[in-house]
Amino acid sequence: MSGPEGPGARPGPRELGVVVGGLPTGPANAITDVTGVRVGHTTLHEGERLHTGVTAVVPDALGAGPGQRRTLPCGLFVGNGYGKLVGATQLEQLGAIETPVLLTATLSAFRAADALVTHVLGWPGYEDVRTLNPVVGETNDGYLSDIRARPITEAHVLAALAGATPGPVEQGCVGAGAGTVALGYKGGIGTSSRLVEVAGVTRTVGALVQSNFSGTLTVRGVLLPAAEVLGYPPAPAPDGNSCMIVVATDAPLDARRLERVARRAVIAMDRVGSDFAHGSGDYGLALSTADPAEPLVPDDALDPVFAAVMDAVEEALLASVFTAVTTVGHRGSRAGVPHERVRERLRAAGWSPGRTARDEAGPRA
Repeated sequence: MSGPEGPGARPGPRELGVVVGGLPTGPANAITDVTGVRVGHTTLHEGERLHTGVTAVVPDALGAGPGQRRTLPCGLFVGNGYGKLVGATQLEQLGAIETPVLLTATLSAFRAADALVTHVLGWPGYEDVRTLNPVVGETNDGYLSDIRARPITEAHVLAALAGATPGPVEQGCVGAGAGTVALGYKGGIGTSSRLVEVAGVTRTVGALVQSNFSGTLTVRGVLLPAAEVLGYPPAPAPDGNSCMIVVATDAPLDARRLERVARRAVIAMDRVGSDFAHGSGDYGLALSTADPAEPLVPDDALDPVFAAVMDAVEEALLASVFTAVTTVGHRGSRAGVPHERVRERLRAAGWSPGRTARDEAGPRA
């Protein structure tokens, strides 16, 4: 089979009984549970040659209409900087984001950035804008896709932006996750959300990930090496080893606090078995859509937000591989996670569906 088995058709971790933490999710269990955040994908699957695409995270609070703003507070944390995150220095220096966030393949990031500029300059009220900082993240999908072809065009980017919707988000081998690999299996796009009480108010924290990194898949503390679970050692994938994580929240946080949130997002990669390799570009980007008139959450009230982002990112990362399907590509192939074999190993480690205490399965073994 040269292409995927049908993106979006496989269940995520929660549907398989793997529940991360005890906090409730939003209605879609997605980053779009944060009011005013939409997600769109453009996906390219062309035989064995191309498996790539664009994913757009669109905060509606940005823009020039009534109640909209030119910037939102944003925090960036770089776990390892082997990446090409367009716009990173201004994010870090100013703590503000001016555009939607795009994710794509490494060598297509620059074309995507140009298209994003075209899109934003076309917003009403932007006729006199002379400077703009597009934000485009990437991972290297060159193992399964012909990355040197740089197939992403302006039309693909504009389609992802125009098609961004609220509600459920398609996961797995879609958009920027079409050609990624992670933890010895097929990687992809994953998302999750949490509802949490922060300073007496219910807030939403959502995460979306583009997984493309190495390590050993770990679920509920149980190691699931691909060679053992699949019954054969996967061929090495020399490219990749990266992860982009976008976090959105309606909690009123400034850039400094959002950087602390973004830091926790990257740390959560350890829960699923990342080896944080030398060649990995691991980035956490967190933004707040809260009304700027709201008082900021005090630092000593941030613990619930930290817990929510760690759990949301962990589940999003698991979802990115659990929903991805076996894909034969440009230079090799990657198998989707075999769900029943995973459940067998989890049951052997003492796990039962729906249990939420993280360490009930025992230490990694």
